[in-house]
Amino acid sequence: MMPTLHWLPPLDDVRARLKALRSLSGDEAWRAGVHLAGHRLDFVQTNALDQAVRAACPPGDEVGAAVRTVRLAILGSSTTTHLHPGIRVACLRRNIRLETYESDYGQYRQELLDSQSPLHAFRPDIVLFALDAHHLTAGLRAGLDEAEAQAALDASLQSLTGLWKVARDVLGATVLQQTVLPVFFDLLGGNEHRLPGSRAFFIDRLNDALRLRADAGGVHVLAVDRWALRHGIDAWHDAALWHRSKQEVALHATPLYGDLVGRLLAALYGRSFKALVLDLDNTLWGGVIGDDGMDGIVLGAGSATGEAFADVQRYASELSERGVILAVCSKNTHEVAAKAFDEHPEMVLKRSQIASFAANWTDKAANIRQIARELNIGLDALVFLDDNPFERALVRQELPMVAVPEVPDDPALVPRCLADAGYFESVAITADDRERTRQYQLNHARMELAASATDMDSYIRSLEMRLQWSPFEPVNLSRTVQLINKTNQFNLRTRRYSEEEVRAVMENPDAFGLTFRLLDRFGDNGVIAIVIGGRAENEVFLDTWLMSCRVLGRRVEQATLAIVAEEARRIGGEVLVGEYIPTAKNGMVQEHYPKLGFQPCTDRLADEASGSARRYRLELDRLPRAETFMHIERV
Repeated sequence: MMPTLHWLPPLDDVRARLKALRSLSGDEAWRAGVHLAGHRLDFVQTNALDQAVRAACPPGDEVGAAVRTVRLAILGSSTTTHLHPGIRVACLRRNIRLETYESDYGQYRQELLDSQSPLHAFRPDIVLFALDAHHLTAGLRAGLDEAEAQAALDASLQSLTGLWKVARDVLGATVLQQTVLPVFFDLLGGNEHRLPGSRAFFIDRLNDALRLRADAGGVHVLAVDRWALRHGIDAWHDAALWHRSKQEVALHATPLYGDLVGRLLAALYGRSFKALVLDLDNTLWGGVIGDDGMDGIVLGAGSATGEAFADVQRYASELSERGVILAVCSKNTHEVAAKAFDEHPEMVLKRSQIASFAANWTDKAANIRQIARELNIGLDALVFLDDNPFERALVRQELPMVAVPEVPDDPALVPRCLADAGYFESVAITADDRERTRQYQLNHARMELAASATDMDSYIRSLEMRLQWSPFEPVNLSRTVQLINKTNQFNLRTRRYSEEEVRAVMENPDAFGLTFRLLDRFGDNGVIAIVIGGRAENEVFLDTWLMSCRVLGRRVEQATLAIVAEEARRIGGEVLVGEYIPTAKNGMVQEHYPKLGFQPCTDRLADEASGSARRYRLELDRLPRAETFMHIERV
């Protein structure tokens, strides 16, 4: 089985489309490139698209406010030049503009340790260690005993963790570590584990140990070994190519290799998808429930097809348990569709797992827009699963920012399609992630309460809110970094932080990092805000202020400001300075600081006309007082 991007739709007339792209420039060329990157391209087509986009959008050209630029350094022990186009196109697919750097052949360690090297001048945001199997098993002999083989393994791990530390501490980069491709043949057979010096078995042990070390060291894993297991090593590694040019990853595997890197970067920079929108008829069950009735649909035990549909539901249910929001978008009568969730004995998914349920006769593009509004997330955070090619084509045309996988006809292959696509890639899972669906459902209950309230004060009081806050803590580090890097709408500066940068805030006596959690009569909203500030003389600059859109309209902003002001005074500040940097997604907070009583530092009208950053200041002795009707406590 060849590694392909099978979940993406095929593309006709690739040459003609690339030719048309080359006649464009700037933002127009970039958007055309993003569209083409969303299709199933092979190695040659991927390289051609990469060349066309780089020619039409050279470094320095403006390509849109929503595009994020990331610098990636690939440090490999073999030839990795052929990997760059696939990685860049995978990032293009996710609206990330990637600049790549490759160390000289065999010089990755020297460049990493030399502060005057081109690597250090490149200043990478991400460092990917892509070390080949021959390099990592050099000196290993089949005749080694267990103690000698263990010593070799320990030495390899010690060397790698030392490289990670330099990349993090000196370059300030986030580290990705590629697992090792299992390219060696067995010497003993099925009981290869009984030969300690076997290179094949050594790679297995190294990959297992790598994962544990990576978890302990804040390093993220590029798990190519699992994909080689899925497809077979011959799909990923060409021995003849290795001997000719020392390219460990086969050419035809590079588009998928690139996508694996791209989805990791998407997870790190808040570009992963958040919600799975599900069709019903012939997607979650076989048949049309409006025609066949609840008893006539095919689902569950008794037939292979019914069991396959149950597996689709089971996979969606498991995604929900790890934090993916589920929604329904179906052309159906609402009562009939909902009844299946409530009463069909073979339904795996339950109505309580669906955060938004749109079953009606409105076109699906319009319903998906409404689902995004109801969930208060962007359309580019949605994945739409539908068996009908017509509906898929319609949504792709009307809502190109929504991901629409090319679903296989056989429902037994649908979970694999979703898994292979990597839409919901994440580098960490928190307790808040597991409670996300419940949080959206509780928010719906709060909205219903707000609709019945006679005035805002009575509504706020009735929520019985408690705002808990605490300084950044190591135990919550992964959740803090995750929120900083994925929040886009209520985010005043959209400044991204690595784990190392968050730790630096924690250790700086002239700075503070705060997390906020909101609880009310309906339940726990989870971590809903993060604020980072740093003092220079008597001013405290608010480098980051982000909040969850779920808590808007509850005066949490005012309560948060009061706590931020106290922390600013604690570190010696007399004035708060806030900044709003416009992006394509954060227009909702452009009045955030003025509403809190901050005054403009510059000519605001000129800033608005130019689209540039706007700064505001607030003297702490003039802090406005606001009744928030909530209990505030430090935890």
